[in-house]
Amino acid sequence: MAGNRDRFATFSTATRLKQLGERTAAHVYRSQSRRQVRRSRLTGRAALLVLVLCTLVVALAYPMRQYVSQRSEIAQQQKAAATARERLERLRDEKARWQDNAYAEQQARKHLHFVRPGEISYIMNDPGAEAAEHRRSGQAATDRPWYSNVWDGVDKADRPGD
Repeated sequence: MAGNRDRFATFSTATRLKQLGERTAAHVYRSQSRRQVRRSRLTGRAALLVLVLCTLVVALAYPMRQYVSQRSEIAQQQKAAATARERLERLRDEKARWQDNAYAEQQARKHLHFVRPGEISYIMNDPGAEAAEHRRSGQAATDRPWYSNVWDGVDKADRPGD
């Protein structure tokens, strides 16, 4: 043990500092080379990953858009089919009602003003409705141009109540 102590004592401070500096330099060099290797390897992998992801996004963007638009079109067509089925049911019900003679007679009396033999039918005009029509138009028939009167006549002919 004493020999070892003497051996360490024989090393000078300069030798110790030199060895310490060499170890530190080797350590720093190794850590820098590791960082540089990691950076370059990570950067290449990251670039490749980004390139692959961008390619996938570009490749899948159009098919996904088509898929979404087709799904919405399918939903619209299903709604239209459901509406058509409901309308078909209503028309079948109405057809069944028209098969009944009492319903057909009721509708003929109501809309066509049919009466049975021996009955007397009275139709009364409402004078207030005619005055309201003149107020709605804002002008008397003689004060307006002739084409306005023609269009009013066409409109009145289309109304079932007049």
